[in-house]
Amino acid sequence: MKAIFIAYNQAYNEEIVELLEKHGQRGFTQWNEIAGRGSETGEPHYGDHAWPTMNNAVLTMVDDDKVEGIMSALKRKDEKYQDLGLRAFSWNVEKSM
Repeated sequence: MKAIFIAYNQAYNEEIVELLEKHGQRGFTQWNEIAGRGSETGEPHYGDHAWPTMNNAVLTMVDDDKVEGIMSALKRKDEKYQDLGLRAFSWNVEKSM
């Protein structure tokens, strides 16, 4: 099992949730209206007068056989929508209950 953390422009929330559902991933935890700034490109998302956009983030625990499909779909979406500001990371889950 792997954990996937996804951060993205909040305007794309429905698309990210639909992407997970399309890949058979039902469960996730979501944080709304979080601030951040990418490490390489893109504008800050601070929710203030200068940088009004905000981000959302999702954390989902995924069976190993679903990880590649989800990560590839996220990469394609990020390439298609430059303002998405999407970043996704996966790592091993040692235990679950």
